[in-house]
Amino acid sequence: FYQQVIEAQAQLLRGFLEQGDRVYDLGCATGTTLLAFSRLLEQKRLQFIGIDNSASMLDKARLKSELYSKQKSLSFLLEDITTFDHPGAGAIIVNYTMQFIRPLQRENFLRRLFDRLRPGGIILISEKVINHDRRLNREFIDIYHRFKKNRGYSELEIAKKREALENVLIPFSIEENKTMLKNCGFVAVETHFQWFNFASFIAIKAA
Repeated sequence: FYQQVIEAQAQLLRGFLEQGDRVYDLGCATGTTLLAFSRLLEQKRLQFIGIDNSASMLDKARLKSELYSKQKSLSFLLEDITTFDHPGAGAIIVNYTMQFIRPLQRENFLRRLFDRLRPGGIILISEKVINHDRRLNREFIDIYHRFKKNRGYSELEIAKKREALENVLIPFSIEENKTMLKNCGFVAVETHFQWFNFASFIAIKAA
């Protein structure tokens, strides 16, 4: 449901951002998300900045922005997102990225982002999540794997991906993610999308 999540996030950005605000996408990869936002939010005249630690990914992002975007408001930076230091951000996007940061470092990472948001700014996060009820968690994962299989992935591909992410992708529950965001000082934290073991959140800094 990538497209649905992006469209939902675009609606939230439209409602909370001001003309000319800066939007940062952390772990932007090849820039697909920012390209979609630049199209969906063209009237806001926002500045979109993608940050990633992969030079090859950013090369593709720059090429895609030149080929497919009419806007000149997209730029990409080669940086470590855990050292993010760009004050005055209107919004920060962290889609399916925080789950790869070590659990003990996540709250400090979010505090850093909170401090660099302007008053009234927002953070949008999408994550794989875990359910602490073992049966529910197992059912959600099985449903996800059937979903992938129905879309052409082989059992071997699914098993290899699962093995590759074991002990690398460490998900929190929805409640743990919300608590962590509230501990950082956000005045409102809400889930705006969920599909089994995937969830998207909005967190708002006081104006």
